[in-house]
Amino acid sequence: MAGWVFRENRVPHYQREFQKHDGLRTWEKARGKWMMPAYKTLLFTSIGASMYMMGRLVLGHKTWIGKN
Repeated sequence: MAGWVFRENRVPHYQREFQKHDGLRTWEKARGKWMMPAYKTLLFTSIGASMYMMGRLVLGHKTWIGKN
């Protein structure tokens, strides 16, 4: 418990980080630059896969590849 009581005050560090005028939005500073590209990749891949299979189902094919 003493680690919580006697630890360094990080508030000034985070204030400098979040109030810095570097052209990034607050959510980009908080979550990092890797999270949104990963999220968008997953989002568009899943939408693309869903649209591909919907098109195949309309044509009567129930598998990802082939005519079955």
